[in-house]
Amino acid sequence: MNSEKILEILKKVNYPGFSRDIVSFGLVNEAEFEDGKALVKINLTSSEPQLPLQLKKQIEEALGQYEEIVQTDVGITVKKEASFPTSSDENRISGIDKIIAIASGKGGVGKSTLAVNLACTLSRLGETLPTPLKIGLMDCDVYGPSVPLLLGSTERPQLIDENILAPNESFGIKLMSMGLLIDEESPVVWRGPMVMKTIQQFANNVEWGELDYLLIDLPPGTGDAQLSLAQTLPLDGTVIVTTPQKAAVDVARRGARMFEKVNVPILGVVENMSFLENPENGEKNFIFGRGGGEKTSQDLNVRLLGQVPLDPNVREGGDHGIPVVISHANCGASLAFKEIASKLMEEIE
Repeated sequence: MNSEKILEILKKVNYPGFSRDIVSFGLVNEAEFEDGKALVKINLTSSEPQLPLQLKKQIEEALGQYEEIVQTDVGITVKKEASFPTSSDENRISGIDKIIAIASGKGGVGKSTLAVNLACTLSRLGETLPTPLKIGLMDCDVYGPSVPLLLGSTERPQLIDENILAPNESFGIKLMSMGLLIDEESPVVWRGPMVMKTIQQFANNVEWGELDYLLIDLPPGTGDAQLSLAQTLPLDGTVIVTTPQKAAVDVARRGARMFEKVNVPILGVVENMSFLENPENGEKNFIFGRGGGEKTSQDLNVRLLGQVPLDPNVREGGDHGIPVVISHANCGASLAFKEIASKLMEEIE
């Protein structure tokens, strides 16, 4: 046992409420081991009185699993400020009115599909207004970008000035994605700092122009991308996406708590893949269970914005790069997206 081993043990201790460890957060000021005694010093910035006690308990439990460590000394220095630096109006992108993140706790719940169809629906709803709505979509799922496929956009973005890119445009939606900048077969093998840098460049080095809404498609979880976004852009709110089953609901709820910690309002919950409807008699088959979205919204004390049914047209539209709200505007899924967009506009305004 040595000091390096103590640091390795601390890497297994996550910051309460997050999936990221205290070492990568830069909270560990000292980690030493001598004569069976582990000495750990933590510098913490928090306004939550229970957080230092909770963190100290987690560290002591992690260290206590090793017989070589017979004594622990965990010291935590606390500064009374916000737990994490968040963005301010000084960081707001010029010309963009509202910025909304689309997030989920786990992958595979249809978050990107929702983001794309929600963007197209907001744009079409805006056609009925005196001044049509201008919509943008920033794909921050760096490791698995799917927005270009879902919107049928494959062209490389144009460089319009030194280090300034023009976003692509599809179905009236301005979009930027890592999927537009790399080859289809090229994996993105990056650590956290590179992800953070990319999100900052998408915000500051893309000529978004005048937008009423900028939707941001986040990767699942509570890692670097989510934290970077909350610290880079002044988010007006986030929409949490889940599916009905308990596994998705539990993870969605935990993921949503991250936004509360960084003072980002949760605008509502969307339940995707809610049911499969028999076209002949209208009978609903709840394949993945039922009530997950409603329970999530109740636990978070926010509005259930809508429930999107399973619909083959959604999958076909995504595969062909034509969102279902455009290819089949009157199907069940499209009507659900329209309801969600209307309720979201009510919440954000």
